[in-house]
Amino acid sequence: MIRIIEEGQALSLLPRSADRMQSAISVVAPIIADVRAGGDAAVLKYAKKLDGFAADSFYVATGGELGGELGEAVDAAIANVRLFAEQQLVKSWTKTIGDRELGQIIRPLDRVGAYVPSGRYPLLSTMLMAVVPAQVAGVADITVACPRPTAQMLALASRLGIERVLCVGGAQAIAAMAYGTESIGAVQRIVGPGNAYVVAAKKIVSADVAIDFVAGPSEIVIVANDGNPQWIAADMLAQAEHDVDARAILLTTSTNLANGVQHEIGIQLASLSTADVAGESIRINGAIVICDSEESAFRLVNLIAPEHLSLYDPSQLDRVRNAGSVFIGQYSTEAAGDYASGPNHILPTAGYATIRGGLSVNDFVKVITTQQLSEQALGALSATVTTMARAEGLEAHARSVEMRLNG
Repeated sequence: MIRIIEEGQALSLLPRSADRMQSAISVVAPIIADVRAGGDAAVLKYAKKLDGFAADSFYVATGGELGGELGEAVDAAIANVRLFAEQQLVKSWTKTIGDRELGQIIRPLDRVGAYVPSGRYPLLSTMLMAVVPAQVAGVADITVACPRPTAQMLALASRLGIERVLCVGGAQAIAAMAYGTESIGAVQRIVGPGNAYVVAAKKIVSADVAIDFVAGPSEIVIVANDGNPQWIAADMLAQAEHDVDARAILLTTSTNLANGVQHEIGIQLASLSTADVAGESIRINGAIVICDSEESAFRLVNLIAPEHLSLYDPSQLDRVRNAGSVFIGQYSTEAAGDYASGPNHILPTAGYATIRGGLSVNDFVKVITTQQLSEQALGALSATVTTMARAEGLEAHARSVEMRLNG
């Protein structure tokens, strides 16, 4: 049963334990060091030990068909994610500003790695969410790492133009993509979710290769003062079924709604095929918080900085400062965003939404600034530049300007 608590007790929901991360780091740090030093042999050792790897090659060719309704669904999702990424991509531009030609050029990364989990659930959606934005950005070399790809996942990879999948998982896959081995090429950025060990590995290698973010268990916060209790309960359970560590929280000023949602969660759990996971998640990490006011509810929202934020009242959007992705209105269920509405579902958790949003096509590009000065434009800046350069004690900087202007 999900608990109903008062606002004063809600601060207990804020802390995310660092113990799990520290424990995972202690486990994966030696694996990363071994792979970095030992290459393919080390990857093979850990793949056999931890994943029962028994193939002749780290890679498997993609192929197969996604027919019928699933094929149509995947095609629609790919199209929507691609369209959103195209709109999101920053553009190159050049403008005359004063007497200077200034601008930026956009260039894609050369090589990226996408980690796609395939443990409890074969996450087809995560593969397309990681690969499609990279393709829109223009990345030429995309490594998809998936420890146990299903036939459907291999078919989807083929549909996306990926010719082979790296069938290695865990910290050994992250280390191999970060540092390269004899047969696995190093990448410039690693994206995608994973278990605690994958996340810890990404945190360690982030000193040497770019990552998307360090993610924790998935989470949703719903803010609603009225609405259909069945729908709200279903959204909370949809989050809870990801993992026993997932968090589903409802913030409301309505005691009636709180009681209705609590009742509905119990009813729906009774027939839910994933109730063993969702029920444990709801019991341990879920909560319905009776808030004193909308203002205090949004203080909690912005302190929690949730991965997913559901707002039943669209007029409340201006109150949001920290969230990974916002779902506005009662028909904007999180599940739509997980699969097909367009914005990326790879999102910051564990409070990282205070500093960034979700995975974006712009994570796969570089913004390179440009500037072109005429003699007249340099002359207009000369006093500013030389004065500041000499204030900093950088005489050669000042002279590099003056010699161009003074002959």
